[in-house]
Amino acid sequence: MTEVYHIPVLARESIEALRLKDDYDVIDATYGGGGHSRLILENMNEGRLFAFDQDEDAAGNALEDDRLFFIRHNFRYAKNFLKHFGVTQVDAVFADLGVSSHDFDVAERGFSFRFDGDLDMRMNRDAKTDAAQVVNEYPEAELQRIFGMYGEIKNARRLAAEIVKARKEQPIKTTTQLKEIASACAPRAIENKYLAQVFQALRIEVNEEMEALKEFLEAALDLLKPGGILAIITYHSLEDRLCKNFMKSGNFEGKIEKDFYGNVQSPFKVITRKVIVPGKEELEANPRSRSAKLRVAEKI
Repeated sequence: MTEVYHIPVLARESIEALRLKDDYDVIDATYGGGGHSRLILENMNEGRLFAFDQDEDAAGNALEDDRLFFIRHNFRYAKNFLKHFGVTQVDAVFADLGVSSHDFDVAERGFSFRFDGDLDMRMNRDAKTDAAQVVNEYPEAELQRIFGMYGEIKNARRLAAEIVKARKEQPIKTTTQLKEIASACAPRAIENKYLAQVFQALRIEVNEEMEALKEFLEAALDLLKPGGILAIITYHSLEDRLCKNFMKSGNFEGKIEKDFYGNVQSPFKVITRKVIVPGKEELEANPRSRSAKLRVAEKI
């Protein structure tokens, strides 16, 4: 097996949650650097692992293992691609929704305000729309919506206005240009947090992350066998709320349906009544894990 460039978050907890058996069919919806996939394979003998990732760097880092089937596409299309393998149901589905540390550390990917690089942020570099297009071409009202909804930025209106003002002078093409504009809008005490929220909002928009997550969760529900496990690691409140609601109720609003007798009608049994987060030792070893939350449910 090749070396992974990704430190798997909540590794032990994730593997325990999946309740793996030797002959399981498993989906790793977010292959990334292969850290979780490697651990899944180490805990199975005859099973198969279907790993999804649209990033060409992930494809180049795919583990050499006959049990691994790497699919270079977004996890939202999981059902369609598994049909090609004659698979209609699986025993477990796992996803780590964080951006790979490797991607954050590559300046030209444009994911981080820590480096000067092109405003890109595409997980799939074959995609048409990048962050520069969003920043330079979206109407002011749409920018305000993105920063308010996906970044949960309180002064989203001001930020959008400043971006529109700046792009009239010259196109905003680099992370440094955007950082300078956003920094002028950021509260001094939380500048780094504010910048992270700005970049997060753009990344979510560029990669259609919320839409893709909804489609993936619905696909996972259809693909899982009764008794199958769904385990997802989230990193921000929007995706965590979606996953929590879906596991609780089978819908994204968290609306509980009950039958005639008052029994809760949900396709899942929630395993993690209390969300699982990294412990002190992991936080010290991998500070980027600090916002990770693991939620687990069993299909009824």
